[in-house]
Amino acid sequence: MAIYTPPLRDMQFVMHEVLDVSADLQAMPVHADMDADTINAVLVEGGKFAAEVLLPLNISGDTEGCTYDAKSHAVTTPAGFKEAYAQYVAGGWAALACEPEFGGQGLPLIVNQCFYEMMNSANQAWAMYPGLTHGAYAALATHGTEEQKATYLHKMSSGAWTGTMCLTEAHCGTDLGLMRTKAEPQGDGTYRLTGNKIFISAGEQDLTDNIIHLVLARLPDAPPGIKGVSLFIVPKFLVNADGSLGARNGIYCGGLEHKMGIKSNATAQIVLDGAVGTLVGQPNKGMQGMFVMMNAARLGVGNQSLGLTEVAFQNALAYARDRLQMRSLTGPKAPDQAADPIIVHPDVRKMLLTARAYAEGGRALMCFSSMLLEKEHHHPDEAVRKESGELLAMLTPIVKAFITDNGWTATSGCLQVFGGHGYIKEWGMEQFVRDARINMIYEGTNTIQSLDLLGRKILGNNGATLKKFGKLIGALVAEEGVNEKMAEFITPIAMLGEQMTRFTTELGFKGFQNPDEVGAAAVDYLRVAGHLVFGYFWARMAQVALRQMAAAASQGRPSDPFYLAKLQTARFYFAKLFPETATLMRTARTGSKVLMDTDAALA
Repeated sequence: MAIYTPPLRDMQFVMHEVLDVSADLQAMPVHADMDADTINAVLVEGGKFAAEVLLPLNISGDTEGCTYDAKSHAVTTPAGFKEAYAQYVAGGWAALACEPEFGGQGLPLIVNQCFYEMMNSANQAWAMYPGLTHGAYAALATHGTEEQKATYLHKMSSGAWTGTMCLTEAHCGTDLGLMRTKAEPQGDGTYRLTGNKIFISAGEQDLTDNIIHLVLARLPDAPPGIKGVSLFIVPKFLVNADGSLGARNGIYCGGLEHKMGIKSNATAQIVLDGAVGTLVGQPNKGMQGMFVMMNAARLGVGNQSLGLTEVAFQNALAYARDRLQMRSLTGPKAPDQAADPIIVHPDVRKMLLTARAYAEGGRALMCFSSMLLEKEHHHPDEAVRKESGELLAMLTPIVKAFITDNGWTATSGCLQVFGGHGYIKEWGMEQFVRDARINMIYEGTNTIQSLDLLGRKILGNNGATLKKFGKLIGALVAEEGVNEKMAEFITPIAMLGEQMTRFTTELGFKGFQNPDEVGAAAVDYLRVAGHLVFGYFWARMAQVALRQMAAAASQGRPSDPFYLAKLQTARFYFAKLFPETATLMRTARTGSKVLMDTDAALA
């Protein structure tokens, strides 16, 4: 079975030493009393739940999968899942970051995100059952009526009910303007929905008494395309005026998808057969509410691959220290053994360090993004709220695509460390790879995220938001530019920051003449932007590590090995991973002709 130790020390380092989240949180009235000790204490207990309750169910759940009963349309989750969910609810974990007015604990989102990283490491498929509820909760809290909030949010924050997002249909995935699900008004404020949805994660389960589906559908007079889509609440069981459950609604699971990964999460085919629903927000404005949930899901999927990267690294590192194979090229390192442990070999170290660098860079970005969302909603300064929202909008596709791309690279490399044992199920590594590969696809493929970043978030405002992130880099460069010990970290991000301005402008001009140029360059562009962002956070982490090591030396005490490890990983990142940007910019500049003028090759 796979092993897992919650990375609490690294979470604390990012939150308190790099980002100083307590100061930011205390500047918001809603979190004025929040401190590091409270955050740390909650995550210690959250780590225990992930490692002790969820991890033992990961391989067994993947093996067993979910069971579908065609007669009753019921789904049974794997053994132990229901009991684990009961513990999750009893521990108050569902309510962690929900508002107190709806029964939540009101803790900062960053606490919930770190908790979910640990659950994703331990058992991503299980974590998806309660995970989607947070996005549905946020959509209703933002766009629901007071009656809808009163009916649903307390039950969702407590974990008594879960939520889903029902978008995809067999003929339309990302292009939601093509959807055919219909909603007929009934004259009493309700609607009857008819249609079919597919790929609905956690769409049916036996963990809770009710499931609150948020469904996109078309009204009879809806205009064509995305401007004619409305959002509806469609509960599995109707809810009576007193809050009790009423009749079974006309929405049910028509089957489960047979998938390569996340097998213990019920990816359902959903049938709407005259199901009763209520409108969320304005008619034909459904994407406003759904985007709240979709953006939350995109951050969540990035977090899923962050969790998988971390757990894959931990297992590969433990294996590499123990597995004996050949001798070091520079002579025996374990002369008392029949062979050296494989961790002495350079390429094994490269695979391990790649995973570590991507996990810790991803954690810094995830925590930073969580704080931006917190500021967007709760900071008392309107200017801070606005700028935080703009930065988060730009970073969201990077969180989703860059972290999941890196997760695929990292989990594949960590499986490689195991050699032939890597594809044997009992070690758990092949499951991490299968799960990680799915994360690159759902909630908007990574190509879609790349088009969103370059076409909408960057070129859409002439690079204004990119320049705001550039100011963060500029401030760090100004602060450390004359520090020789920081040069190996500062110089690369300063150079790439300057190159990004020219690179973006060039692609913008080419795209204005031929939109295919944007499509051809977008994926490469997102990876360049991702490295710029990761480079900034790795430079900040190196900065803290160097300062802590210098402080220890000045006091005549030994430095914490944690900081040396951080510094060594930063050096590896800038030496071995960051230089990918040069190749990416070169391939992006080759243009669309070599892709589009290929009819003969693709005939």
